[in-house]
Amino acid sequence: MINNLDFSIMKDGKDYKYYSNGKWRKSTSGDLIQVYNPYNNELIANVQACTMEEADKIIKVAHENIDCWEEFPLNKRAEILNESANLMIKSSEKLGHLLMREIGKPLNSAISEIIRTAEIFKATAESSLQISGETIIGDAFEGYSKEKLSITYRVPLGVVLCIGPFNYPFNLTGSKIAPALMAGNSVVMKPPSQGPLTALHFGIILEKAGVPPGVFNIITGRGSEIGDYLVSHPLIDMINFTGSSETGKFLAKIAGMKPLLLELGGKDAAIILDDADLDITVKAIVSGAFSFSGQRCTAVKRVLPMPGIADKLIEKVTKETLKLTIGDPAKNNIIGPLISSKQCDYVQGLIDDALEKGAVLKCGNKREGNIIWPTILDNVNVDMRIAWEEPFGPVLPFIRINSAEQAIKISNKSEYGLQGMIFTENIDLAFNIAQELEVGTIQVNGKSSRGPDHFPFLGTKSSGLGTQGIKYALESMSRPKVVVMNLSEKGKLIKECFVPEK
Repeated sequence: MINNLDFSIMKDGKDYKYYSNGKWRKSTSGDLIQVYNPYNNELIANVQACTMEEADKIIKVAHENIDCWEEFPLNKRAEILNESANLMIKSSEKLGHLLMREIGKPLNSAISEIIRTAEIFKATAESSLQISGETIIGDAFEGYSKEKLSITYRVPLGVVLCIGPFNYPFNLTGSKIAPALMAGNSVVMKPPSQGPLTALHFGIILEKAGVPPGVFNIITGRGSEIGDYLVSHPLIDMINFTGSSETGKFLAKIAGMKPLLLELGGKDAAIILDDADLDITVKAIVSGAFSFSGQRCTAVKRVLPMPGIADKLIEKVTKETLKLTIGDPAKNNIIGPLISSKQCDYVQGLIDDALEKGAVLKCGNKREGNIIWPTILDNVNVDMRIAWEEPFGPVLPFIRINSAEQAIKISNKSEYGLQGMIFTENIDLAFNIAQELEVGTIQVNGKSSRGPDHFPFLGTKSSGLGTQGIKYALESMSRPKVVVMNLSEKGKLIKECFVPEK
C-alpha cells in the first residue's frame, strides 16, 4: 500500500537529506541548495550540498556492496525492479505533483513521467531474463581444433554513476538506474541541482522494494563543487549521463578510461517535401516543437520546407501554435515556465539575433516571468544563431529550402546528430534521404521522439555516445567475460575410449 511508503524520513521540514548505505543523512557542510518553483518562484525545499569527503564515502560504500548485489540471482533482481515499478505507480499522483512544482512540467505530463518510468523498470526486468552468453568452438580458424572452447557470459561493471537531467529528472534517471541494478552493478545517483526532489524518492522506493543498503546511493550537491570529483573518482567504473553537449564533452575528457553512456543535445531538423500530408505534418511539428515548452533534446528545433508547401505549412503551423494554452502547469497548460530566468534570457537572445538579421516574426516573442510565448520565425537563414544553436525553449525557425540536397546539407552541417525527420508520401525518396542524414534516428512522417523505450536511442557527433534503450543499456552496463577451455591430452584419451573397436 502507498501508505507504507514513509516519505517523511527523507527530510527535516523543507530540508531533504541525501541517501547512503540505507540511511538518510544531512551534509556536514551545513550548506543547502534551494529548489524554487520556476512558475511562481516559490521556495519548495532545500537539498544537501554534499562535500567531496562525503562523495568519497558514498562511492566507497557502493564499491563495498558490489559483491553483495551481484550474488542476487537475476530472477530476484527482476522481482525487486517489478516491485519498485508497482510502488512508483501507487505513488504517481504524489510524485507527479512534486515534479510539476519543481520543474514546471504540465501536471498530466508529470504524472505520465512517473508511470512511464515504472514501465521501464518492468520492461528492464523482463528483458534481462532473456540475456544469455554463448559457447564457441575453436575450429573456425586454421590451426585450432574442437579441443579449444570459449564460454562467454556477462558480468557487471562495478559502481555506475547515474547523472540525470532537469527536464526528465525521474524518467531519465530511472532509465539509468534500472539497467544498472539489473545488470548487477551498485549505483551512485546524482540528481540535477535544478529538479532534484522527485528523483530523491528513488531511495525510499528501492529500499522498500528490497534493494540492500549500500547498493543504491544518492548524492546531492552542486556540479561545480563535486561533479569533477565524482566523474574522475577511481572507484567509479561507468558513467551514464544526460545533459548538455558542453558538459558531456568535458565529462568525457576527465573520465579517463571509464565506459561512458552519454545522452546529449540536439538540433533536430524536419525536412518537409512538397507532397507531405499537411495535417499530419502540422500536428507533428507543433507537438514536437512546443511540448514542455520545447525543453526536450528531441524537440523539433528547425523546419526545412520545400517551396511548394512552405507558405501553407507555415500559416497552418502558426494558426495551430496560437491555440496553445499558456500559463500555470497545474492547469495542464502546454506552454509553461522555462527552468530558469537565465535560460529565458538565452532563448530571448536567439530570437533577438534572428529578428535583427531579417527573420520574420509569425507569432510569439513575448515574455512574462519565466514564460516565453511560443515563437515562430520565418525566413531564417544560416547566418542566424537560431539556425544552429539549441534553444531548449519554445522557439521554432523555418529555413526555406529549394531542394532535398540543400536540406541534407543544412541538416548535416550541424554539430549535433540526434534525430532527423522527413515528411513525404514518397517512401522511396524518404529512405534515400534518410541514408544521407548524419543522425542517430530518422523519423518518417512523425516527430522526433525518444521512445518507445525498447527501441535503440542514440546520437552521433555532439549528440551522444553509446546506445540507450532497455536491451542496449543492459549491454552497456555489463561486459562479456570469457573463459577458454583447453581440453587436455587426458580429455582426448577419454574421447578415444568411445571409438568403437573394428
